[in-house]
Amino acid sequence: MDVEVAARQAEEKEDPSPPGGFQVYKRRWLVLGVVCLLNCSNAMLWLSFAPVADKTAEHFSISLDTVNWLSLVYLVISVPFGLVAIWMLDTLGLKCVVILCAWLNMVGSIVRELSVINVLSLGSLNIVYLLVGQCLCAMAQPLIVFAPTKLAALWFPDHQRATANMIASMSNPLGLLITNILSPALVHEGKDIPLMLGVYTGPAVLACVLATVGIRKKEPPTPPSASASQSNSQSVFAGLKMLLRNRPYLVLMITVGGGVALFSCFSALLEQVLCSMGYSNLFAGLCGALFTVAGLIGAFLLGLYVDRTKKFIESTKIGICLSALACTAFAVVSQFRNQTYALAVISSVFGFFGFATYPVYMELAVECSYPVGEGTSSGLIFVASQILGVIFMVLLQSLAVEKKETTYSTCSVAQGGTLDWSTSSLVFAGISSLIACFYVVAFHTTYRRIYAETSNSCSINKTDDYITDGLQKGKDTD
Repeated sequence: MDVEVAARQAEEKEDPSPPGGFQVYKRRWLVLGVVCLLNCSNAMLWLSFAPVADKTAEHFSISLDTVNWLSLVYLVISVPFGLVAIWMLDTLGLKCVVILCAWLNMVGSIVRELSVINVLSLGSLNIVYLLVGQCLCAMAQPLIVFAPTKLAALWFPDHQRATANMIASMSNPLGLLITNILSPALVHEGKDIPLMLGVYTGPAVLACVLATVGIRKKEPPTPPSASASQSNSQSVFAGLKMLLRNRPYLVLMITVGGGVALFSCFSALLEQVLCSMGYSNLFAGLCGALFTVAGLIGAFLLGLYVDRTKKFIESTKIGICLSALACTAFAVVSQFRNQTYALAVISSVFGFFGFATYPVYMELAVECSYPVGEGTSSGLIFVASQILGVIFMVLLQSLAVEKKETTYSTCSVAQGGTLDWSTSSLVFAGISSLIACFYVVAFHTTYRRIYAETSNSCSINKTDDYITDGLQKGKDTD
């Protein structure tokens, strides 16, 4: 039996003689694929209603504020459950977390379907099905969002970590991209909502099957790097205590948390901001798609660059400044009519520099907090982003007032009329600029994980030289 296990492990290995006794396995790509599909599916379920908010409000006879809560509930639920997810990821392991996430995600998507089944109809309370389903999917979100840094650290060698983290992390905005394109394409009228819900249930079911069947181990038999062998060296509570005393990490947590919160607000409110100036749902979906596609391209290029150069700080500081400029430009231009080309270009630039830096921030969080577990360092940032997301969303909505001139508006008048988002947009731009300045001035750190791996590599080389010298002396004596 042991021989069969050893043979199976040997078949999975890609490098028969890695330095330092570390090893990588082909199965890591399967695990990465499952995490990507699950992350993408969860993002699709999160914002499936945002690009067609007015049609959703019409179909279920609810207000736009209630529709916004279908997205906002993710931010509220994932804060307390995010703390649980931190403990689960660093204590129970990657396998348990991914499978639990897959089942929560699938069950939540199925519960949403109940809102459009006539036999189970609750009449005007069908929105309850949607809220319960969204809550279940929201519980799954922190489990999968925390996973990329853990996956990259446990399964990938140091020269592939940033790229693996980029691929897994960017599958989330890929889900947002699909949603921004697919939801407006599927929903032309309120009666098309059931079709949309069914389409988004499919990937959730597929991800659940692949996760349950395909992920067999929580970590590879042999670690791919020196840091992977010490991935769980700190307990969760000890790690949290260390993080709260780590000044560079706290600066990074506020910066990334605020940035992710702004991106969440941008994605959730984009359609409502643009429709007030006469832009269609299809164009709003296009802007969201360009925002995400440009971010995916930027993340891919930046991931390759950082893997080779390890210039985490320089790339993130440049990226956040350019992202803040693009955010300010969008806030101004979005208040004018017939600016489709300008808005499309600005959305692309905003996504290219904003989304691209997110995976690098996650790697940087691990670097500045090592040896704290990857789940803890990335999880605390996510919890902060959800708390700030709720605050920003409520703030921006409270600043929007009813618009008097609505002749050119494409918003649904029957569901609360058209809102003026000009003040909210300028506040949005101001917050992004403030976060960028804070990060550039306040963040400085050393790369602790890279230093630890370099030290370990040096010690291994010294030991190998010592053994070789000893054998040579023994031969000379003989």
